[in-house]
Amino acid sequence: MDDLSVDSLLERCNFPQENTVVDCAVSGGPDSLTLLILAVHQGLDVTAWHVDHGLREGSSAEGEKVAEAADRLGAKSNLVTVSVIDGPNLEARARDARREALPKDVLTGHTADDQAETVLLNLLRGAGLPGTAGIGEPHRRPLLGIRREETLWLCSHLGFEPIRDPMNEDPRFTRSRVRHEVIPLLSEVFGRDPVPLLTRHSDHAREANELLNDLIKDIDPTDTRSLSKSPEPIVRLVIHRWLTESRQGIAPESAAVERVLAVVNHEARATDVGDGDRVERSNGKLRFSSASNPIKSG
Repeated sequence: MDDLSVDSLLERCNFPQENTVVDCAVSGGPDSLTLLILAVHQGLDVTAWHVDHGLREGSSAEGEKVAEAADRLGAKSNLVTVSVIDGPNLEARARDARREALPKDVLTGHTADDQAETVLLNLLRGAGLPGTAGIGEPHRRPLLGIRREETLWLCSHLGFEPIRDPMNEDPRFTRSRVRHEVIPLLSEVFGRDPVPLLTRHSDHAREANELLNDLIKDIDPTDTRSLSKSPEPIVRLVIHRWLTESRQGIAPESAAVERVLAVVNHEARATDVGDGDRVERSNGKLRFSSASNPIKSG
């Protein structure tokens, strides 16, 4: 990586213009530290937000380390503590708690590797074209053009010591196994790095998805009467987009979309759509709810 530099990495990032006020989600890992470093070098007015889930001993010290890194770079910091109890659906519950605690338009440190993993995960969950478009809201993911190994290089190069999160290597989590087992196996089998191919696919899928979204943008996703008058392929797209937005960017499985379609067609009154989220029909309207946030749309 002899040709790498802060400037060369910034050229592949999608940050706002200089002096823009931004919030950055910073766990303290190499990706989020790189987000913080590059945002400051871009000339942005940065506040680093760190969420302590309280899931492991010494987690409060990680927040202090993030605050120190922000202070060293001349950025502000905000440390937030949430309560997440270990148990079933831990990954989803921690994610929901984190999203509730962070500002709405916070920037995140997702890289090209995260994008590739998301494409694979969504493909194997049957999430369809919208799911294989990858991580939602790309304007909030300025690092999608750089690789995870490059974030490790930058932290080392500038003397920042990233925090190691054991959850990223925990085989209980599907994403961890995709990262450490599936991606390396694909590379071995095909003799090439699959990440650029998967991210290229996500770009093409996103373009196609944007065209389709233009076709359905004026349809009310909660009005079952309007939906029942539309062709089912269109209704599936409407439901998929609504669920993705309601679940804060998490694409639903195709089976979940079909179950909601059954609710629209009065074949069922309510259904689960994953991670404790539910959709029910009442007075001709669809309502979305989750365990962490009772009925919130529709």
